Amino acid sequence: MQLSNRIDKRILKERMAQSTEKRITISFYKYHQLENPTEFRNQFYIDLEKMGALGRIYIAKEGINAQMSIAEEHLEDFKTYINSIPFLMGIRLNFAVEDKSKAFFKLKIIVKDKIVADGIDDPTFDSSNCGIHLKAKDFNEITQREDIILVDMRNHYESEVGHFKHAILPDVDTFREQLPYVAEQLKDKKDHPIVMYCTGGIRCEKASAYMKHHGFDNVYQLEGGIIKYARDAKEQGLENQFIGKNFVFDERLGERITEDIIAHCHQCGEPADTHINCANEGCHLLFIQCEKCAAAFDKCCSQECKDIIHLPLEEQISLRKGIDKGRQVFKKGRSAKLLFGKHI
Repeated sequence: MQLSNRIDKRILKERMAQSTEKRITISFYKYHQLENPTEFRNQFYIDLEKMGALGRIYIAKEGINAQMSIAEEHLEDFKTYINSIPFLMGIRLNFAVEDKSKAFFKLKIIVKDKIVADGIDDPTFDSSNCGIHLKAKDFNEITQREDIILVDMRNHYESEVGHFKHAILPDVDTFREQLPYVAEQLKDKKDHPIVMYCTGGIRCEKASAYMKHHGFDNVYQLEGGIIKYARDAKEQGLENQFIGKNFVFDERLGERITEDIIAHCHQCGEPADTHINCANEGCHLLFIQCEKCAAAFDKCCSQECKDIIHLPLEEQISLRKGIDKGRQVFKKGRSAKLLFGKHI
């Protein structure tokens, strides 16, 4: 039995673009020791495919990290199925704040070493010894205190388009870099209460445990991350202390929390917060682009890439062949091509 979708992604994207099916975007995670991640992954794939689920899901010995979408008509069946899996019973499902139903176009479930790449190889580290979870109301109250240190545990390109007021925004590319960086930056403030937040909670679950492992005893984390906070704040009539857009790792590349635009176009410097991948497949750089520059550069990051996408396809492929782009795809706005981006 084939346990992966091998249809060309361009065909799948076109199918999704033409679809009128109402889909619900969901994310969830669970740290749990799995004896056989591959076996679990295969059965999970079979069961989700039957429900027409789409998304990107990571499975590892330490648990599961899922971002996915399900057809509205199958939502209750999906909930029943998830609750039939013992370690996922009663799990919190984060529903997208701004859901355009086009978040994913295929089902992809991958077995990895870890569900969140952290660079931690200390056998004494206990990820279950995490910080105190804060609901939206408690988060709003505690972050008003002068002694509180609020830390954004996301990467620079995420916090660039949206973040909580008065938060520390580490200028890092990966979570792996951020853990030791934050611990080092705050090493003289171990007597201060520290509140951490991320997109959906999974990174803070591990980050708060990491901080406690390094001697920070008074550590808190926002339950359910920005996604749950935004929903709860709206439903409970609370002040929304998040400003801007919440970056998400799917086709949407962001969901608007407030109308504030706090970032700028990486090409012209005008206010903008729309992330886009360069249309040149040989570049694919993630950066922020305004509508004016999108039209002028045909959704490319530079004139060079614009020129390339207008070449015959065979020539484009030839130009890409044998070239090792390294981490070019993952530079996330750090490029000398972008006048107003963060240069490497």
